[in-house]
Amino acid sequence: MANAILTPEEEMALRKPIDDRVGAIQAKVDALRVDGTDKVVALEGSIDDAKRDKILTRDERDRAIATYQKDLATAKSVEAKNKSQVDALIKEATDYLSAHYEKDYLAAVRQSCAAERVVAKQNYDKHLAKLEKEHQANLAKLSDSAEVKDENYVYKNRRFDAKLEYEKALQLIKDREHEAFTHRYHLIDMLRMSKFTFAENQAQRWENYKYTFDRRQFLLRNGLYIAILAVFIGLCIAAPIVKNTQLLTPNNVLNILQQASPRMFLALGVAGLILQTGTDLSIGRMVGMGMTASTIIMHQGINTGTVFGVAFDFTSVPVVGRIVLALVVCIVLCVFFATIAGFFTAKFKMHWFISTMANMLIIFGLLTYATKGVSFGSIETSIPNMVIPRIGGFPTIILWAIAAIAIVWFIWNKTTFGKNMYAVGGNPEAAAVSGINVFWVMLGTFMLAGVLYGFGSWLECLRMTGSGSAAYGQGWETDAIAACVVGGVSFTGGIGKISGVTIGVLIFTALTYSLTILGVDTNLQFVFSGVIILLAVTLDCLKYIQKK
Repeated sequence: MANAILTPEEEMALRKPIDDRVGAIQAKVDALRVDGTDKVVALEGSIDDAKRDKILTRDERDRAIATYQKDLATAKSVEAKNKSQVDALIKEATDYLSAHYEKDYLAAVRQSCAAERVVAKQNYDKHLAKLEKEHQANLAKLSDSAEVKDENYVYKNRRFDAKLEYEKALQLIKDREHEAFTHRYHLIDMLRMSKFTFAENQAQRWENYKYTFDRRQFLLRNGLYIAILAVFIGLCIAAPIVKNTQLLTPNNVLNILQQASPRMFLALGVAGLILQTGTDLSIGRMVGMGMTASTIIMHQGINTGTVFGVAFDFTSVPVVGRIVLALVVCIVLCVFFATIAGFFTAKFKMHWFISTMANMLIIFGLLTYATKGVSFGSIETSIPNMVIPRIGGFPTIILWAIAAIAIVWFIWNKTTFGKNMYAVGGNPEAAAVSGINVFWVMLGTFMLAGVLYGFGSWLECLRMTGSGSAAYGQGWETDAIAACVVGGVSFTGGIGKISGVTIGVLIFTALTYSLTILGVDTNLQFVFSGVIILLAVTLDCLKYIQKK
């Protein structure tokens, strides 16, 4: 085993022929690039500098750029002339590396590192055995309980120190193996000027993933996903046995995506609030409000129910006009109430829980009082086929969700407002000092959430062909929040991705759908939601505590 372990000198001796051969080729490449590629890069930089130089007059700038461009044309011609020679030399070097690097050097280093790990483990075990023997000998000499306690404490610390030394040794071995792997790509980097093939990029990414992999961090980040996946697999196995049906059928997948589409809007809305350490308890009541308003407007004929004693009939309005009007009313109502909660939260630093809970009570109270809690029936049957038709069995409502994902992703990642959302969520005091208007960012986040709630409730009305009532949407806030926390949006603020929210909604909808097919009581599904939220937030808190 010891014979397989390379000394640093032996390792360098194995690598030297490779470095010498590739280095000689690199010198030829560099010589060919001096008057070509190197000058092209330098001159292009000079042109960019001249364009940005505010000291120069327009004429001076134009003259300088003209001179640079003339020299650039000459350099590009030299570059083009030498390109075939450079490419041939690069191919010679990369072919040599492919033939010799792994065989003559890297394989030996990996074998050496494997042997070093075995020796390190043996030394660690011997050290622990020695500590244990010394500890038992010390205990045999002691009778006082306080002295025994002190000895146990010392023994525990010595074992901890031994473990640290062992982990340090393993890390040094890991570093050595990683450096041996990456050296090849350093040589290629010099040859190709940081241009790698797809396969080379993937190989480096995989190596970097292995090098930085930490089991504890992996479980903290993905433990909940693994647990949910295990549950889902269990449900897929149980479904044929319990209900004599299959879960993973194309029709079920489409149904899951269809159900998830309106909920995607709600989750995207509340995700922005969670990103700023907030939440929203009024989502479900907003859905009920939007469903009721949409049903009233898109209902055919006079409504069976009344609002404050008034029965509405929008039949005289063209169908397209009713569709648009329903959407506008949904958005306006949701934005109005979301803005109220946002104002009190942003202006008076009222806790999100209180402001949104007040919103929830106000909306539900007003809606129930105004409508007497009755259902307003269905909407005109032709409307869903106009807005969200099924094309070849494919529910186009999914496309609305995809569009929402793309738009919100753009807002979060490509706009100043989105970057300010992250900043306020991460540290509102620092954001304020840096010139960000925290009040308007928070209020804007609430308003954006209101727009998404309005769209989501309108789509849900189309999907369900109406059935709007004050009670509709109960518990939907828990689904939306659960989807966000499962998707990795942190309640600590400033951490979250749209991709995570999307995955969270799909996971949660799939599990809920599966439980429904298996006949699990709706009330028990609420228990399931609560457990998921508790576990997700616990894992998030553990990550935060470790970071601190």
